[in-house]
Amino acid sequence: MLFLYLSFTGVESYSRPMQISDDQPVEKADSVRKIVLQKDIIDVLKGLRKKHRQDSVKVDTVLKTGKVLFSIVPAFGYTLTSGLIGSMNVNSAFYSSNPQKTRLSSITANFIYTQYKQITIPLQASIWTRDNDLNILTDWRYFKYPQDTYGLGPDSELSDASGIDYKHVRLHQTVLKKVTESFYAGIGFFYDYRWRISQEDSNADVTRYGLTPKSISAGPVATLVYDNRTNSINPEKGFYTSVQYRSSLKKLNSTSNWNSIVVDIRKYFNLPQGSRNTLAFWNYNWLVVSGKAPYLDLPSTGWDPATAMGRGYIQGRFRSPKLLYFETEYRMSLTRNGLLGAVVFGNAQSVSNWPANNFTKVAPGGGVGLRIKVNKKSRANVAIDYGFGMKGSRGLFVNLGEVF
Repeated sequence: MLFLYLSFTGVESYSRPMQISDDQPVEKADSVRKIVLQKDIIDVLKGLRKKHRQDSVKVDTVLKTGKVLFSIVPAFGYTLTSGLIGSMNVNSAFYSSNPQKTRLSSITANFIYTQYKQITIPLQASIWTRDNDLNILTDWRYFKYPQDTYGLGPDSELSDASGIDYKHVRLHQTVLKKVTESFYAGIGFFYDYRWRISQEDSNADVTRYGLTPKSISAGPVATLVYDNRTNSINPEKGFYTSVQYRSSLKKLNSTSNWNSIVVDIRKYFNLPQGSRNTLAFWNYNWLVVSGKAPYLDLPSTGWDPATAMGRGYIQGRFRSPKLLYFETEYRMSLTRNGLLGAVVFGNAQSVSNWPANNFTKVAPGGGVGLRIKVNKKSRANVAIDYGFGMKGSRGLFVNLGEVF
């Protein structure tokens, strides 16, 4: 017996699995599209024990409460900032309570090592309690991260590169409480500690702004979230938005007093309706609204929580106290069984002039990508993207899970 996860108009994947008996014609069970048994890379590696007819589907149990689905994927990539990248990516998905009433929880851990001796070890989790009453968000990371920085503002050039080396511990913890079915409010605490910060080359902007041997940013966070997606790993449709206000305070041992706001908006459309294709939009605005943040805490390309913003550009390519970002992506199935997919994407980012705060330039980017299904139940993909930007900027980007 096999359960098949469907997506009808107004119903997200995982929201309401539908049982189809062995002798029930697919056409009666789903008038929107013909159902094909889904496959992932595990099916390919193991080989299916027996063939299934494509015009009927057997039924089994859905992902049960307490059962954990694991995806373990070694990956490689290349970017101008890191050279060759090797990583081991582990993703788990599970329901902590009744799958009919509770959203899918996920935990992701990675070990990433690059040609330029960068080490990143992130642990990220989104845990939903019974009836979605609480959403516990964890973002813990360790970085040993030599990297180039290019100064401040939109006029920086690749030739302005200045090497910076540092170590960084990030401990971000947030708890959201359900207010209505899709609206949440919560508080948290963010702690960022960087030490052994050294600048290898001179850069006028870095020198003028100031770069200390260590920096601490610690303080409370207030967050409002609206989210009607049921699968945050790979949404097919739905709407997500969050507004996050962060305050770093000297009395909590921060290097300086400063405040920032992040507005994150995402919208997903099933297009064409009834297909497995998705048109997605992402708007990410990151603004330091008061005080002077440490240089490495300033808004910067690719330093959003998913380190995904600005495909086509080197991480840290643009940096300033204010950053505006927009991206759109079309995700499509290449095979009817869902094993392979493709995306095409375009983005645009703008950082404020420094020391002024006005916006005068936009840096566009774009690219294409391949998707390989690693878990058909959680719908987790390996994302392999090639992105390009202005003036020869380009790179290969590999990720477990969709970029947004």
